[in-house]
Amino acid sequence: MADDENSFELHESVFRGDIRRVSQLIRNHDVAKKDKHGNTPLHLAVMLGHKECIHLLLAHSAPVKVKNCHGWSPLAEAISYGDRQTITLLLRKLKQQSRGHMEIRRPDLVKALQQMGDFYMELKWDFQSWVPLVSRILPSDICKINKRGAAIRLDTTLVDFNDMRWERGDISFLFSGDAKPSHALTVLDNRLKVYQKVRHEVCARETECELEDEVDILMSSDIVAAQMSTKQITFSRAQTGWIFREDKKEMVGKFNADFYSLNGLTIESRKRREHLSEEDLQKNKAIMESFTRGGAQPFDPNQEPIRRASLEPPQPQDVTWEEYIKAESGNPPSLARTLKCKETAKSFKATVAMSEEFPLTVDMLLSVLEIIAPFKHFAKLREFVQMKLPPGFPVKIDIPILPTVSAKITFQEFAFRDDISDGLFEIPPDYREDPNRFPDL
Repeated sequence: MADDENSFELHESVFRGDIRRVSQLIRNHDVAKKDKHGNTPLHLAVMLGHKECIHLLLAHSAPVKVKNCHGWSPLAEAISYGDRQTITLLLRKLKQQSRGHMEIRRPDLVKALQQMGDFYMELKWDFQSWVPLVSRILPSDICKINKRGAAIRLDTTLVDFNDMRWERGDISFLFSGDAKPSHALTVLDNRLKVYQKVRHEVCARETECELEDEVDILMSSDIVAAQMSTKQITFSRAQTGWIFREDKKEMVGKFNADFYSLNGLTIESRKRREHLSEEDLQKNKAIMESFTRGGAQPFDPNQEPIRRASLEPPQPQDVTWEEYIKAESGNPPSLARTLKCKETAKSFKATVAMSEEFPLTVDMLLSVLEIIAPFKHFAKLREFVQMKLPPGFPVKIDIPILPTVSAKITFQEFAFRDDISDGLFEIPPDYREDPNRFPDL
């Protein structure tokens, strides 16, 4: 790439809205490069409302999921700006890029699965909260994972878990590495006896209404960024005993484990609402609860849904490129709407038990977790396990899931087996397809 470390030619051209210069530079400059504030060219194009630049950058695969120094993606900035067409464009591109990434990784994941022995594994999830009384009603779950060849089956009773709401059920998640992409991922609802293919394209006409529904939700609710801060984390051996202190060792299931304390683990949460009116703020809770329940309003197929209109563009900020790029790193002048942002940080005391006897490696676990990442709590587990952990395998872990909720995960059973039935990975013949059973997948 033509960019050197201190050159931001493409950023500057986007900032100035010079589409001709952008089209010249884009062929040999890194569209994913971040400036000193963590912004990519797409961030700047969205914040400044330069639509031609947005279209050109997306046509050259500018990443939509990437975050700047404050944890905001181009999609978050588009919601703040309030142009419905841009939000829809970025949301569609985000879904395409996410599925494209999975397809790029798929051959490596399939190869990794095939190189492992076939196994059965159980994970126990215990959810806890520091909020009084909440822990009493939080769910627990035992997830069962069967792996045979390049196929994985996960059975769980926890359908969804988000913002203190959860849904119980009897759900199976099937991954078939040997199937074509459109048939590789399937979710079964064993109570309703229905299944849903996890789509890999967002081009079918029947998905357009769902996409527009999602845009309505984004435009009418808070912009939220929450992440585990792992920069300051250190591990120290957990101690036991009152007088004679010694390193804590215990059996976790069938495995000897050394216990470590995690120091410096925090979950940071930011909420923005500069794009919301007072009426929005009053309606927000009711709207979100309605969507969470699947929509309380009756659906009339002959009536066009009322869509949220674009906001008036923010007042242009009198900021030059020189003022922007010379500002203190991570503290740029405002380029769009004045931020209305609430930040919270919650420290977590946590422990992790590491066992060198566990038959699976961390790399093998990461491969399995990448496949089942559509489940939000498994995505959090994968994020945690990617850290540099003490020696061994994390057989017992405490991790934050939400600002008020943490989870204790225990790998309580594991066995290599050669008698796992092929039938476990097949859709039962009496199940019918329901393409809308799991709208988030």
